[in-house]
Amino acid sequence: MSDDSSPSPQYRIRFEQHDIEFQCAANETVLHAALRSGVAITASCRNGTCRTCMCHLQSGQVNYQVEWPGLSFDEKADGYILPCVATPLSELIIDKLVLSSA
Repeated sequence: MSDDSSPSPQYRIRFEQHDIEFQCAANETVLHAALRSGVAITASCRNGTCRTCMCHLQSGQVNYQVEWPGLSFDEKADGYILPCVATPLSELIIDKLVLSSA
């Protein structure tokens, strides 16, 4: 019998240009973890289509909760991510991020 109560790994997320850090579980989106930590990322649809939350992944790796988020092949190749549907596979350093003024 397996023990499914073990906690999900936690990764450090850093928004470089804003000097903000918080923890994100491997099974939660970067957007959800940011909001839980009191960091308001500009976002709208929260399903990977509107691109409002698009930012640049300076280092680290993510996995997507949707098969193909609203990014072009070139944007993905250049390191752009959508935190609303991205879950961390490692510690992340993110830049070119817009925080909500609300």
